[in-house]
Amino acid sequence: MAAPTVKPSVKSLKRGSFPACRSSRSAQCLCVHQELSDRLPTDSPSFLKTFITHTPRNHAAGSPVQAFYVQHKWDRLIRTGAAVFQFRPSSNSGVLPASMVLPLLGLALRGRCIAVGNVYMERFAMVITVIGMMLALFLSLIALGITRPVPTNTCVIAGIAGSAILYTVKQTLTVSEVIEVLEVLLIFVYLSLILLYLLPRCFTPGEALLILGGISFIINQLIKRSLASSGNANADPLLYFLPVAVLGLVLLGIFFAVLFVFMESETWSASLFFHTMTAVLGLGLLVPWLSLLTQHHPITWLIHFITETNTRLWLIGFWAALLLLAVGVVMHQNCHRSAGSKKHQASTTVRKYFHLLVVLTFAPGLALDRPLLHLAAVVCLSAFLFLEFVRYFRIRPLGAPLRGLLTLFLDERDSGPLILTHIYLLLGVALPIWLTPATCTPKGGLGGAGGLVPYAGVLAVGVGDTVASIFGSTVGEIRWPGTKKTFEGTATSVFAQIIAVVVFLIADSSINLNASYSWVVGSITMVAMLEAYTSQIDNLLLPLYLYILLLL
Repeated sequence: MAAPTVKPSVKSLKRGSFPACRSSRSAQCLCVHQELSDRLPTDSPSFLKTFITHTPRNHAAGSPVQAFYVQHKWDRLIRTGAAVFQFRPSSNSGVLPASMVLPLLGLALRGRCIAVGNVYMERFAMVITVIGMMLALFLSLIALGITRPVPTNTCVIAGIAGSAILYTVKQTLTVSEVIEVLEVLLIFVYLSLILLYLLPRCFTPGEALLILGGISFIINQLIKRSLASSGNANADPLLYFLPVAVLGLVLLGIFFAVLFVFMESETWSASLFFHTMTAVLGLGLLVPWLSLLTQHHPITWLIHFITETNTRLWLIGFWAALLLLAVGVVMHQNCHRSAGSKKHQASTTVRKYFHLLVVLTFAPGLALDRPLLHLAAVVCLSAFLFLEFVRYFRIRPLGAPLRGLLTLFLDERDSGPLILTHIYLLLGVALPIWLTPATCTPKGGLGGAGGLVPYAGVLAVGVGDTVASIFGSTVGEIRWPGTKKTFEGTATSVFAQIIAVVVFLIADSSINLNASYSWVVGSITMVAMLEAYTSQIDNLLLPLYLYILLLL
């Protein structure tokens, strides 16, 4: 006679009682929510199972409430000049849209990883979600700490949101994952203190949260992989170039920003020292670091990678021609300024030429060779940041000419010592390529709207933002309430992106939208509305939201 099955009560279930959790230490706590849902009594209410299974998503969905209140407080701090650091002048702090990016990104990636059964990447995506929630909570605590008098109602909201986040951490993350979240938070704190002091008026609070949070996460991942890597010959070297380049450029910028406080940077001796230390950092630290991580010599691997196919050589030649064209546009516009008024600034239409060049650069790479485009975007980002350091520090021989040439293309968002709009443009189109997880992508590619995920930056910034700006400034008459953006610009932006999607469908056979056309059009429309109402750096924010929507 079979023994009767005993159904445990909900209160008696503990994390350590799951057999699957005891079988492997590395898999401990990976199955908490699913097993808890499966082992509930059959007569349990259905909403209880739904709540337990989707606990991380439920608590992440509460973040907008907290972010809304925190943005209100940061807006008031900036208007009254009570903020600790000098932020970029803007109509609002931008905390609400920026603080939602990482949690939503983690949840979208988690859904894709669950679909292909990749448990490790599923946990990694959950860590991304919690990191985004913790960074937003930290920013809210900073706002509360410097607000006088201390707002009681916001303290209650922040306390409830903080409790929900901590409960999510307790229920979903292992001890090692919690430590990883705290490491990113620690790096973010120190990096914010340094860079916001050295670079006044370069960021809004929302932009600082998004950019510095991303840099902190990359640095922590690089350190983690370096400590765990004892020679992994099977690792794809391509994945390590971005984090190593980011860390090297951050170290280079901080070192010389501090050094040139005590010495003159415009002399030939200081310039020679700058170039020497850059070579030492690159050849003496970054190249050996890459060799350690990949078990390949980076220069040898690069030569082999570039010459592997004729298509890559043709693409590099095409990109070199576009680079010469971009330099020609800059020189031509500066010649016009020299002949006319010194106050002459490039028009919106002229600045959008570079958006068109970005589309011409990235679209062929996406269709023909995405790994090469991944590497080329890293090289281009490194070159942009290095040249910006040269311009900012007035390093000879290019510092002074760059300062004069790029001043023509400044807009109201370049109010700090650094010119970042062109770097944001590159980041906007490159981030969807860098963020697309190969381990969570089926062999045939992402199906449905996910096939357009790598094109999110080209669509949102290269096509949508360009068309909206040109048509809105020339023929736009009906303005959206509370903003300078026009209905005509938004409508033409959506229409142009739909046409671009059709072109990509014809040019790239790997894209198969199936029955997701309505979702693609809806996603494009929502991001176009965000472009109409945001006062943040749209080159950075719009591609990320379109990426998330297409990934869902």
